[in-house]
Amino acid sequence: MPICTLHPLPYHADPGHWFERIHDAPGAVLLDSGRPQATRGRYDIISAWPEQILTPAADEGGVAFFQRLRLALASLGPADAPDAYELPFLCGLIGLLAYDFGTRLEELPQTAVDDLALPVARFGLYAWALINDHQRRTAHLLFHPALAQAEHARLLSLFQQPAAAPSAQPFNLRSRFGGDLDRERYRCAFERIQDYIRAGDCYQVNFTQRFRAAYQGDPWLAYRALRAACPTPFAGFVALEDGAIASLSPERFLQLSDGTVETRPIKGTRRRQADPAADLALAEELLASEKDRAENLMIVDLLRNDLGRSCEIGSVHVPELFALESYPNVHHLVSAVRGTLAAGKDAFDLLAGSFPGGSITGAPKIRAMQIIDELEPTRRSIYCGSLLYVDVRGRMDSSITIRTLSLRNGQACCWGGGGIVADSQWEAEYQESIDKVKVLLETLEGL
Repeated sequence: MPICTLHPLPYHADPGHWFERIHDAPGAVLLDSGRPQATRGRYDIISAWPEQILTPAADEGGVAFFQRLRLALASLGPADAPDAYELPFLCGLIGLLAYDFGTRLEELPQTAVDDLALPVARFGLYAWALINDHQRRTAHLLFHPALAQAEHARLLSLFQQPAAAPSAQPFNLRSRFGGDLDRERYRCAFERIQDYIRAGDCYQVNFTQRFRAAYQGDPWLAYRALRAACPTPFAGFVALEDGAIASLSPERFLQLSDGTVETRPIKGTRRRQADPAADLALAEELLASEKDRAENLMIVDLLRNDLGRSCEIGSVHVPELFALESYPNVHHLVSAVRGTLAAGKDAFDLLAGSFPGGSITGAPKIRAMQIIDELEPTRRSIYCGSLLYVDVRGRMDSSITIRTLSLRNGQACCWGGGGIVADSQWEAEYQESIDKVKVLLETLEGL
């Protein structure tokens, strides 16, 4: 088995120290664990200048596109890590799936307006990466054996030399964020969902509103400010030709490592309070809430079914149910579902059977997605999609892109939403959709 080459670099807890050098390079990508403020993640992964970029053709189905990704991964060739090194990613594919990629996997209506025109999927094939390991406090440049020697030497020189002074144009908004739905339109959509629930069409629907503002400047500087205000373990920055995607997600979608699959759905939210006693009381209220626990359990059951499509029969189980995770702006109720990948299946089969994540659709999934398309006026684009990697060993990790912004063509878009069930109250759900992203919106408005 060919062995990847590793070159040590000085460790920095903030991956921005290294990413600053390449943030505007073609295909630049940062998968960011939010250290040192966030503590759950272990690794950061950085790369740029991919060997190729892959996007679906206009009429290409999801399964066919995943097969092209398999072939691209195979073209890079297998490789292993040097002995004694524990690495999450040994080069391969890094990219995004928009929520709307779901229409390439299932027969779904497409009536919502696609006014952002983000590709439904976009992946780079990367033959090198810079990997921060926060547990061992190390940083390494990783080179796949297929990487050209000239590129090997160029990257070594780039990261061993002092960084050039930043020349980015300051980021600022040209207007405050405004929601696409006013309170009355939100209430009408909420009541329609309640009608569907009472009629037995569905049990839960994740309903979202979008916030927009005009901006100017470098999206990377916006990400730096957002990261400082809201560090999360599944954050990421993806440079695009027309801007960038900036994600501050707290939620894992699917992880696949050595045949073990895990997903960690979030359902249940309370806003953080400045007063410690009031903050603790709300956290305890969330843990005890029958409504939030029932909502979480619905999604756990949905995800058990999704994982069961790709996992060994009898292997899917729930090792963690209704755990509390706290972030700078909100408390969340989180569970874990695990299984063992079935023989003959791979990461792309797992994605095809599970995307988009059930925690951001509702239950049953397909009916909830039909209702979402009916009631949300515009397509979700990157919101509730995924940032992910699949490496040459077949390992995968992925986020659900909540708390995520599209910063493209001078327009900043951010989405907030939540699961609506039979006993939901529209005013509370409307406020929750704002609370979830308020720290992001206020951070950018303050620049």
